[in-house]
Parts: sequence; structure tokens; C-alpha cells
Amino acid sequence: MKKSIPISNHFCPQTLFIYGTYKEDGTPNFGLFCWFSYYFDREMGVMACIGGNKLTRDRIHETKVFSANLVTEELLPLADYFGNIEGYSEGKMRVPVETEKGRLLNVPVLAKSPWVFELEVDRSLPLEGGEVLLCKIRNVLAEELLCDETLSLEKRMETIRPVHSIRQSYFRWDGTEFGPWGEPMQKVLNDLKGR
Repeated sequence: MKKSIPISNHFCPQTLFIYGTYKEDGTPNFGLFCWFSYYFDREMGVMACIGGNKLTRDRIHETKVFSANLVTEELLPLADYFGNIEGYSEGKMRVPVETEKGRLLNVPVLAKSPWVFELEVDRSLPLEGGEVLLCKIRNVLAEELLCDETLSLEKRMETIRPVHSIRQSYFRWDGTEFGPWGEPMQKVLNDLKGR
């Protein structure tokens, strides 16, 4: 039996993406986001919602382009770091991260992300305290393994192992909890201290 509860999305898994933009000086900037889905308007597009003031949002406003890099279990500590460290913080991007340039748009791409959208903002809907961006997908970058139709979908997903978020916790592909927001980034912070 179901019952009415306060409004939430507590048990609706959200796929995580790291958005990539370039700062004014040409260095990469990344942030973690999960309010991401798709729409259709003569072609498939992406809906991305960004709440609050963020450097990533400022850069998207300025350039009208960004990358959306799928977060995997391997990338989660870095993604969690990008999502918990203030974008305007001077030292945020001093972490070692391997990047490439987008193939079609001038956006930074995470080399280890197996699936990346290169996105161009078509329209935006300002909200009170946030904004919904309707984006055209200009290019998709995929690991060769994901294009191998001889492998089952299950095998391909099992190989890349995308991460989901539910109730301020991260979950592995197999459904086990990875840890609460802010915990996986401790690995990145510890690595920075050891450098």
C-alpha cells in the first residue's frame, strides 16, 4: 500500500555527469551535476538544470557550450570533489586530471569518461534560484567498447559501471552504496596532501 509523503525524489536514481567548460584563461573547469535528462524537438536534446550561482553556470552563459561527462565508479572520487569544492575557489582545479579537447566544440572532456556529450545551449529557462538549459547535442564521444554490438548491453554497462545518486548518497552499478556525498572526495584530498 502506498501513502502520501512530503515532496521529494528520494528513491528516483539520478545519473551523474561532470560538466566541463573552459575558464576565461583557457584552463578547464569542471562541476558535478545530476539534474540531467533528455527531450525531443525534431532531434534528441539534453535538459540540464543548474541551481544556484556556480562558476560552471557562469562559463556556460558566456560560451553557450559545455561537455557532460558520464561519471563511473572510477571517476567518482574526482566527481565528488568537483561537486563539493566551490567553483570560484582559486585552487579547485589544481587536481591532476587528464583532459582532451572536444572533437566538435571548444569544451574540455575527461579522458576517462566512457560517454561524453558535447552540448550547445539552444534556450534557457530562468527559475527562481536555478535555470533549465535546453541543449542541442552536437557530438557524442563513446569508448570503442560501447560501440561493440557483439557485446550484450549488460556486459557493456557492467564494464563502464556508471554511478547513481539517491538521497545524498552514491550508489555503484550493482546497487550497493558507495558512500554519502563528500566521502569519496577524501581520496582526492588525501592524494593532494601527499603531493
